Amino acid sequence: MTAQPTLLCIPDISGFTQFMREIDFELSSKVIPALLNQIIYSNEIGLKISEIEGDAVLFYRSGNLPTLKTLIDQCHYFHTEFYKRMAQLRKKHNGHEGANKIPELLGLKIILHFGEEVGLVPIGKNIKLMGEDVIAVHRLLKNNLATDEYILLSHSLLSRYEAPEIESLKAAYDIQSDYIDVDHLGKINFSYLGLKPI
Repeated sequence: MTAQPTLLCIPDISGFTQFMREIDFELSSKVIPALLNQIIYSNEIGLKISEIEGDAVLFYRSGNLPTLKTLIDQCHYFHTEFYKRMAQLRKKHNGHEGANKIPELLGLKIILHFGEEVGLVPIGKNIKLMGEDVIAVHRLLKNNLATDEYILLSHSLLSRYEAPEIESLKAAYDIQSDYIDVDHLGKINFSYLGLKPI
């Protein structure tokens, strides 16, 4: 196992549980994989896939970080491509009674975090990520934000960027700050910007 500084990124489909509960399996089994595939195909900054979870993709990237602008642009691209695919799926399945609920129930949130020591463990043909920061990025999904669609950046990640980049981000977006308190990990501070449904 090797441990190295690593960018962690989780695009997560919000509304997933309600969608699975309200929409029959025939439709949901087509919609969710198509949306996850769209997220994967929209990756333009060399993120690697560690895991595909029920409603999310765990990406990682070791080595040099992209610029903060590049990272935010990638997140916006995930979001716009996700909505384009939802519109296509709604049209494609318009004969199904649940098709109109696709854009009503689903959205996208994106969690970004940086870990100083993330273990990259080969298991079969896959790489499993291990370490406290992997736990932290998953716990950041379980915050109490009032909005369902946003880009969340941990302060661990933001601390890797110079002040001018952060000031440019603050000038371009309405940035809010918050934190979660996690057993055994303590307080994890983050900033976030809202994403509007398209």
